[in-house]
Amino acid sequence: MPADGKEEEPALPIAHPPPAREETRWTAAKTRLLTEVDSDLAVGPLVWFCFMTGYMDAVSFTATYIWCAFQTGNTIQLSLSLAKLCTGEPRLPTWRISDRQALCSLLAFLCGAWLGRIGDRIGPKKRVWLVLGTLIQAGFTLGSCLCAHASGESSHGSVEGDPSWTSVLGFAALAFASASMGLQAHLGTRLGSQFATSVVLTGIWTLLVVDKKLFEVNHIVKSRDYKGLAILGTFIGGLVGGALINKIGAPATLAIGAGIRVLIAIGWIFTPAAKKA
Repeated sequence: MPADGKEEEPALPIAHPPPAREETRWTAAKTRLLTEVDSDLAVGPLVWFCFMTGYMDAVSFTATYIWCAFQTGNTIQLSLSLAKLCTGEPRLPTWRISDRQALCSLLAFLCGAWLGRIGDRIGPKKRVWLVLGTLIQAGFTLGSCLCAHASGESSHGSVEGDPSWTSVLGFAALAFASASMGLQAHLGTRLGSQFATSVVLTGIWTLLVVDKKLFEVNHIVKSRDYKGLAILGTFIGGLVGGALINKIGAPATLAIGAGIRVLIAIGWIFTPAAKKA
């Protein structure tokens, strides 16, 4: 007891200010971006990836008769061109403009897929990479839009089979479109879902038809239903892309495609996270 006979009042605890709300939100957002998504629950973004496959292929094929996503046809076209060159048959045209466009598309597609190696370092299933990778695809799609517009070339190839987009800017438009699909294929491959790469339908068609549970109708079968969604999404994408090209042309259609990719990137933020083992 103190000398004056008065009892000391207990010391009050030191009040620490609560953490700033902005900092808390940033920490939560950062944590969410660094988590991995559940591939089996990423149905929404992956269906839209398939939609973009049909959509972008509709644009490139209408203008050049080249698939910017389906590289099997471009590879065979190049092999046929090489066969003509090797046989030396003078009646057969070699190294046509369409052959050059096929090579341009293939190389750009591979460059886009190679760019996806950035995600391998970050984490191929991490939300931050899926968002960033999809935004890069949007940038490539916008680049294709700007080049197609600046070229001033027709959005449609000729009825005789001669392709459009034959200028330098036309080739650049095709290259940007193909690069966007290559990067999309890389993201789809690394996710390892039932949607496969989201750009190759031959394998998906085959796996769908041979699925042992193809005719089960009492419950959901992921191995069957997701493949069906991939095919349907690609088909609708081609349908929508083709209709828009006929109405507003390739540049505007590509601009809309870039916007769709931005929305897909936002969709990755809300995709459920993978469960911890």
